Amino acid sequence: MTIDSDGFAAPAALVEHARRFQAEGGTPAVPRVAATVLLLRPTGVDFEVYVIRRVAAMTFGGMYAFPGGGVDRSDSEAHLDWAGPAPSEWAGRLGVAPDAAQAVVCAAAREVFEEAGVLLAGPDQATVVGDVSGDDWEAARQDLEGRRLGFAALLADRGLTLRSDLLLPWSRWITPEFEPRRFDTYFFVALLPEGQRTRDVSGEADHTLWIRPADALARAEAGELTMLPPTLVTLAQVAAAGDLAGVARAAADRDAATPVTPRLELPPDGTARFVLG
Repeated sequence: MTIDSDGFAAPAALVEHARRFQAEGGTPAVPRVAATVLLLRPTGVDFEVYVIRRVAAMTFGGMYAFPGGGVDRSDSEAHLDWAGPAPSEWAGRLGVAPDAAQAVVCAAAREVFEEAGVLLAGPDQATVVGDVSGDDWEAARQDLEGRRLGFAALLADRGLTLRSDLLLPWSRWITPEFEPRRFDTYFFVALLPEGQRTRDVSGEADHTLWIRPADALARAEAGELTMLPPTLVTLAQVAAAGDLAGVARAAADRDAATPVTPRLELPPDGTARFVLG
């Protein structure tokens, strides 16, 4: 799939689905708020991003994406030690109320631990916990994933502070209105903490890899990796930043509050196209 600044060609199956939705006067589903994280790590003078392939039985099964998932009620109710911008500051960056902003940030940190085994937390506001791949950590991760343990409780039990400053807001995407399952997803970037490593632990993925963003785009263009437009667009954006320092600089000026909602245009000549807006 080729994507330019204006949008991208619409697959025939989606066009048919959209036409049916319009013809039947369908009511758009309410999007579920979600968060996803581009974990980045240096490799020589370049950098890599961590991607996972969703299992076939899941929504977006077979697609490569970044670790992430829906915001849980517990994310907004959590009372936890917090480092970095306060929820009120996050509210300005994300375009939502402070409690909703806290929920999105908590969800991002929780999901990257659940799906990649990476914990963006530390014993104080200036440090990050080291290796979290031991059996005791894995048991805690499984309890968190199974909702037998809340994220705030996990951090409190281990005397840890959520490092919200390690998450840099990047963008916000909302699924097109004709899709039966819709998400309002906030994208973040984060550097893999020193001493930690990703682990293929999520039951929602059947393959994981670290890859240079430019290589991921090339393999997607060649049909080797299947990705949805938000993933492709975001990979192109971070690749254009040049290096990790460039990504951090770009993130500081990104608009993560105004959502990108692909809109399907159906002109008379039949060249259906999604327009980004």
